[in-house]
Amino acid sequence: MTIKDIARLSGVGVATVSRVLNNYPDVSPATRKKVLAVVEACHFQPNSNARRLKQQGGRRVAVVVKGAQNMLFAGMVEQVQLRFQDQGIDVAVYYLDEDASEAAFAVQMCREYKPSAILFLGGDLESFAENFPDISVPAVLLTAGARALGFDNLSSVSTDDAAAAEQAVAYLIRRGHRRIGILGGNWSASQISYQRILGCRRSFEAHGLPFDEGQCEPCRYAMADAYAATGRLLERNPDLTAIFALSDMMAIGAIRALRDRGLRVPEDVSVMGFDGLAIGQFSVPRLTTVKQDTGLIAQRGADILLERMERTLPPVWETAPFQLLEGESVSTCPAP
Repeated sequence: MTIKDIARLSGVGVATVSRVLNNYPDVSPATRKKVLAVVEACHFQPNSNARRLKQQGGRRVAVVVKGAQNMLFAGMVEQVQLRFQDQGIDVAVYYLDEDASEAAFAVQMCREYKPSAILFLGGDLESFAENFPDISVPAVLLTAGARALGFDNLSSVSTDDAAAAEQAVAYLIRRGHRRIGILGGNWSASQISYQRILGCRRSFEAHGLPFDEGQCEPCRYAMADAYAATGRLLERNPDLTAIFALSDMMAIGAIRALRDRGLRVPEDVSVMGFDGLAIGQFSVPRLTTVKQDTGLIAQRGADILLERMERTLPPVWETAPFQLLEGESVSTCPAP
């Protein structure tokens, strides 16, 4: 009986079983109960000696996740855990609040736990600029580009957020929309959402439309926050025909807010998201969105970090492709 057998019988991934056996907190109670039931029924005994030797070998990767509720990162965490564990590397996952300083946290973590390398999922570039000089181990930042920071030990794999947002708004404009609201994100220049705002502005200007900040409403990357922010956006702009939310979770929150106000999606107001989460393809209506290639981002991030754990190499800053997924949440706006 191996950990792969436990995963097969439990109906979950190998990395999830590993997290349960190692008592990581990022597993739902229902999943934990299901896995432990299989462990008990099969009288499975984890190989504690192998685990101890692994830890003594000093090869330990810290995965720092920005935003405890960020569904975009859930599948990526499992992918990178499995990739590292296949190489005999222990993985510790740390979840931070959306507004926390991940680089400052990593500095303290390096002092206390001395990881061999760090993988960041999401990040504030201002935090990196201020705190990352105190980090000497190899690191990779996923979903945000690190080229401008110029650190020799910090690589990145990301989506071109500005280009993706520009295409999203251009799609809405091609469908006849001119009164478009922009929902969500932190507008600090060091944030990923700022790049998406720049892309929106670029698209408005390219199509000869004014970019009015009154048609924008920042909020956290969560459904409840987006729900409230949509209300504020509509109060200022009751004539909006479309909303571009800077994440799928915010888009789903916006759809609920619109429906609770008696507005139909997409007949009255179209809604477009960003990320390409699986949940968006099961929402009603099915979400039109920009899909990031999270599988490729996670794979390349893990591989880049593994290479730099083996030998000193210069940083790389890669960009993953994106695609526009047409769902049911955007309709053609009739001519005025």
